[in-house]
Amino acid sequence: MYTFPEDLKRAYESSPLSFVYYQNIGGRAVPVLASDGFCRNAGMDRAAVLDWLQIGMFERMHPDDVGVVSRISDDFLHQRGPYDVVFRCKISENPETGLPRYEQLHGLGKWQTMPDGTELAVITYANLSATRGATRKELEAYTLFQRDRFYTDGLTELPNINYMHEYGDEKIATIRADGHTPYLIYTDIESMQSYNNQYGFKEGDRLLCLTAEALKSKFPKSLVIRGSDDHFVVISWQDDPKVLKSRLYEVNTLIRSRARGNTSGIRSGVCPVAEGSKLSEALDHARHALRRIENDLNRKVAFFSQEADNAYWQSRYIVENFDRAMEEGWIKVYYHALYRMESGKISAFEGLARWVDPERGVVSPGDFIPTLLKYHQLYKLDLYMFEQVCREIRLRLEGGLPLMPVSVNFSRQDFDHADVVGEMDRLYEKYGLDRFVDKSYFIVEITEQDLAVGAEHLRGQLRQIREAGYQLWLDDFGSGYSAINMFSRFEFDLIKYDMDLLRHLDDHGGVNRLILKELVYVARELGIHTLIEGVETQEQFAFVKEIGCELAQGFYFQKPESLEQILHRIRGGDAIRDCETPEEREELNRKWFRK
Repeated sequence: MYTFPEDLKRAYESSPLSFVYYQNIGGRAVPVLASDGFCRNAGMDRAAVLDWLQIGMFERMHPDDVGVVSRISDDFLHQRGPYDVVFRCKISENPETGLPRYEQLHGLGKWQTMPDGTELAVITYANLSATRGATRKELEAYTLFQRDRFYTDGLTELPNINYMHEYGDEKIATIRADGHTPYLIYTDIESMQSYNNQYGFKEGDRLLCLTAEALKSKFPKSLVIRGSDDHFVVISWQDDPKVLKSRLYEVNTLIRSRARGNTSGIRSGVCPVAEGSKLSEALDHARHALRRIENDLNRKVAFFSQEADNAYWQSRYIVENFDRAMEEGWIKVYYHALYRMESGKISAFEGLARWVDPERGVVSPGDFIPTLLKYHQLYKLDLYMFEQVCREIRLRLEGGLPLMPVSVNFSRQDFDHADVVGEMDRLYEKYGLDRFVDKSYFIVEITEQDLAVGAEHLRGQLRQIREAGYQLWLDDFGSGYSAINMFSRFEFDLIKYDMDLLRHLDDHGGVNRLILKELVYVARELGIHTLIEGVETQEQFAFVKEIGCELAQGFYFQKPESLEQILHRIRGGDAIRDCETPEEREELNRKWFRK
């Protein structure tokens, strides 16, 4: 059954004109709205009127008129003929006897297409104490009323979205003809639901009207439109976008100064309307710009840019296809070797996520990891990666590769959504790995930034990782405001120093050289292994060796490869690169601390 938009429903129901809307549902005329004028003439409240019309008016109709009205109604309902009929109906009572009496009514109908394309029949009813001409006049009055309300918001009296679709392009053309750039502004009132809950819907309506007035006052020559719910659209012009932004902030100040209680005012997405582009396209772009503000409380206005729009659609593609990417195996483990500086042999691997999409090619980790983190889906990826590493151990054995420790990156967020240790244990058992490796072959990497904001709950779960037999490494140390007291709060097996320290060795008089040297020394004194990532040049390699760092990682040694690529390379004749044996690894680990 058709549901009227709330503002349109209020306008139609409050009309003093006498009319009813019907919808053809399964060949029956089902009433969907009755005006106050019809309810008053019928002598019933709206609920009773709709119940009565649901059954049909024929029970109150004179028996001699039922057949004719029934035939005309059926033809009209199926759009085979007009609805223009006079009939007798019990409406009022005889003041002397108190008994119902028949009155002559004139019904005149027409079809109306609603904004969403639904066709409804509207019938006006007039008592023939008035003339037939008066009845037609009433229908004409209704038609004017309907047309006005179709284009006008009943609460704010602003043009509505129907008006924008009908005349918005005309306004844009006028602005452009005057030599200005048209802009489309899409705004919403922040936390409108919360405001209604706190102050009531009457105050909420007042806030909507106040917003309408503020927009009209600050954009006097613009088309200000009431959209759906708490949204407004402005089609304006401004040669300097900074001035337009300033006006929107002025609107915000005006609303907050006059509204009752606390309101954050409005937020706005702004899009210049390019010549030849459609109004609907500019509206979508302005909406996307508004979405980018999200929960940034300090930002009230965002301008559309193609780059940001591309990023939005890329993010949306990632979220919508992430589960499928895991199921279809589009996301693979790429192994990046970690080299022992003393022996030159591979000591372990880091498992990196790489998304190779059949439609879009390589999706950058710089795109999908922040997106998954934003939408709290990263824990799925991290556990998926750990499972793929577990699954590929048997494949490594079958391919004749040595079994090497592998690290997997986890985020602080993972521990809020999953029992990480429990899931790791479950997967370790699922693939029967106790026959091949012990749990120390699996390494959990977590960044310094995650630990900086982690709660006691995280601290406890990280402790469980080491207690369960897995290794725990601190990643990206030195990337932010590093604190040495981190090592008094957490226990780590290894520290990975952030690659930016190595990339900028000679900046500011070579201060990073001294910092890295001292950090390696402190870690060794604390009994923690060390690794510097991002080694790309011979000079960087020589420096890492000079300061006595234990392990190194970077493109200088090898680029990340999938297991499939490694096996393909070896089948093509490449030798397996030198890897530490478990015995060598254990001896070298002990030896490093003896220096």
